[in-house]
Amino acid sequence: MSEDRDQTLQELDAALDDLRVEIRSRFGGSAGREEETASIDWFEVFEELRRRANAFGIAERSGEVDEFGADEVVLARAQPVFDFLQDRYWRVDVDGIENLPDEGPCVLVANRSGLLPYDGIMISHAIHRAHPAHPLPRFLVADWLITLPFMQPYLARIGGVRASRDNAERLLSRGHFVVAFPEGMKGAAKLFRDRYRLQRFGRGGVIRLARDTGAPLVPVAVVGAEEVHPVLFKAETMARSFGLPFVPVTPTFPLLGPAGLLPLPSKWTIRIGKPLALDGLGGDAVEDELLISRLTEELRREIQTMVDDGVKTRPSVWG
Repeated sequence: MSEDRDQTLQELDAALDDLRVEIRSRFGGSAGREEETASIDWFEVFEELRRRANAFGIAERSGEVDEFGADEVVLARAQPVFDFLQDRYWRVDVDGIENLPDEGPCVLVANRSGLLPYDGIMISHAIHRAHPAHPLPRFLVADWLITLPFMQPYLARIGGVRASRDNAERLLSRGHFVVAFPEGMKGAAKLFRDRYRLQRFGRGGVIRLARDTGAPLVPVAVVGAEEVHPVLFKAETMARSFGLPFVPVTPTFPLLGPAGLLPLPSKWTIRIGKPLALDGLGGDAVEDELLISRLTEELRREIQTMVDDGVKTRPSVWG
């Protein structure tokens, strides 16, 4: 097996060498182009293209990368972009920062807004600006989103963490704020006509997480993010050939091609509520499925009420 691989690599290098000779002969043999090509080292251009092709989607990491992949260098470079999105593009109003604990971990539970995790990024960024001395807030990312090409490496570098009970517990034990979206895929894939209608919160994972770790459970309502990429309908037949659950059809995509992927400049509000009291959830009560279900539904209703209030009080979608 190793010998076959070595032979394949040798054949590839030989083919690249032949291509290099061909490039030199074509670009270097024309007298009429001597002045244009005199300052260009086509051999170096070719080598750079080959290097980038071999490392496509991979960037060099800094020395300061934590166990979940957050990269301090990438984060520092992304801060001006996040500041622009919060202050100028989406003009995000943040209410209720004072409801967060000054120290220690916290579980923030928010409504899911759209396919891409702009909501998690902006919640984490807004909290980090208000609590710069606190450990970096982390937002949980669903499995299906991580499978998208080149998505997982970048999300990890800016603070995204794959959603799992183990990852959440480890983050909380290190004092992080953790942003969770219990609606999951059902919330991310909502059509525009169903916007701001919270879907079922699964089986009470966030309730058990807060109970077992002792972290405060804080509801968060995001209004405005569901207009960033309004999904009119989902093309599922075409998506199967790409290995995707569906292809979203929006007013701008795929009509405008890649330009249609740009998010729209809607006006956002992030409202952070007061920590919820988990009364009666001590001792063996955590195994009471009816109690867990009731508390989960109460949490969903609380966030739904906050979302409804935000939608009613905003002047317009565009602010």
